Amino acid sequence: MSGRRPFKELTRRFSKERKKRVAERVVALKAEMPLAELRQARERSQEELARVLKVNQPAVAKLEKRADMYVSNLRRYIEALGGTLEITAKFADGSVTITNFSDLDDLPEESGSRRSA
Repeated sequence: MSGRRPFKELTRRFSKERKKRVAERVVALKAEMPLAELRQARERSQEELARVLKVNQPAVAKLEKRADMYVSNLRRYIEALGGTLEITAKFADGSVTITNFSDLDDLPEESGSRRSA
């Protein structure tokens, strides 16, 4: 055996308080993650996403590394993972969901204009 043990075995002897802290940390870590980690957590490969998005695998890799991208591209990526994208502005006195981007597919394309999707 290579010294690997299941996580449940490692945490079996933790106190209830420690198990609670670990569970809270897991929830916090799952709440924020880069796109590549999100894809992995959803158990999808770059190749699978590329097929759904109708691009090649290197395009998915490049998208996952970008710090700045079109909202439409991010939305398509999230939808390819089975989710929906919501954009929320947070202020000291509350949060507001921005709806400008929810109906991008419903807008008619203008001739000569180019939409990046």
